[in-house]
Amino acid sequence: MNRHNRKIIVYIMAIWFIISFVTNIIGPLIPIIIKWYTLNYALAGFLPFSFFLAYGIISIPAGFLLERRGQSVTMLGAFSLNALGCLLIATSASYLAVIAGLFVIGLGMAMLQVVINPLTRSSVGEEHFAFYAVLGQLVFGVASFLSPFALSLLQTNAHVFEGFGPPWVPFYAGAGLVFAGFIALTAKMRLPRAELAQDERVGSFSTYLALLRDKYVLLFFVGIVAYVGTEQGLADWMGQFLLVYHGIPAETTGAYEVSLFWGLMVIGCMLGLLLLRLLDSQLILRLFGVGAVGCVLAALLGPTQVSLIAFPLCGFALSVMWSIIFALALNSVAEHHGSFTGILCTGILGGALLPLAIGWLGDNIGLRHAMFLILLLLAYIISISFWARPLTRNETVWNRQGTEAPERL
Repeated sequence: MNRHNRKIIVYIMAIWFIISFVTNIIGPLIPIIIKWYTLNYALAGFLPFSFFLAYGIISIPAGFLLERRGQSVTMLGAFSLNALGCLLIATSASYLAVIAGLFVIGLGMAMLQVVINPLTRSSVGEEHFAFYAVLGQLVFGVASFLSPFALSLLQTNAHVFEGFGPPWVPFYAGAGLVFAGFIALTAKMRLPRAELAQDERVGSFSTYLALLRDKYVLLFFVGIVAYVGTEQGLADWMGQFLLVYHGIPAETTGAYEVSLFWGLMVIGCMLGLLLLRLLDSQLILRLFGVGAVGCVLAALLGPTQVSLIAFPLCGFALSVMWSIIFALALNSVAEHHGSFTGILCTGILGGALLPLAIGWLGDNIGLRHAMFLILLLLAYIISISFWARPLTRNETVWNRQGTEAPERL
């Protein structure tokens, strides 16, 4: 790999880091915003709703923009939206400004994630793509782990920023400057021309209609909605749950718990890579799904010390689900993988729906009972391990070539 491409890889990894760092601050921020604005749970649920709704809206249009105008234009647009969203939040202390800012940031983040895989593939070559894709996810996980610590640091040193308004203003002001830096850097960089692989092309409108007539496409779309909803439902509400039911301060220990949740997810991903070389992916999904149910039950019903252990372990249990569900989905159709990927990525709006649903239910039946909704989503995810009929199963050490799956019903 030449020196220029090494610079691009560093650039890509920096993008993965900032995407995760800004995205995953929302969870530990919720209890702080609830207290600051004296919000009910439903109104607090609009914070992640506004952010992840953007993914559902922009993912497919961003794919069209990438194909027609190229990656530089798409990335400059994405970073501009990110910077604008941060500016909205940093310059206004109003609740509506935070909601609007998170939505605009979400639009930019979704666009970046559409670009980043083909850019990586073009920079390192097909033969190295898998390695750098996994490295990107590792960087993403590390940033997820560090992000809540940044918020906790701001809270414990609030006196330094006295007079700046709400405690999240310095965070988003700093993030806005970083995104402005990315705009300048992207404008100057000579990026390789992105040749989109078949699984990265968005396809025609008729292709989407044809896919949506396949029941498995719809079932896997619901699977992605269920997974992202579960992940964000836990990450966004665990801090408030620990505060309400166990008196755990959200700004310090609560933020640390969210950080551990993401950190153990990274460790689980690494273990998952090993297990996928040994076991069928559907069996792994089933085992981790059952483990996730146990962890959620322990977190919601156990005493303080059990809850403090079980919530982070939920991250470990969820760690393999996204990649396995996505792989099973793509392996279940013989063609139009790019369009199918667009449909699946639209399912990220599950991160908008479940936190909002938990908030609304929490106001009416209590937060603990509302979070039992997560168990229904996990039950659906476990069901995928039974009804999925991929055309080809994952290769293991026992089966070097993979096996043809049983014929679909």
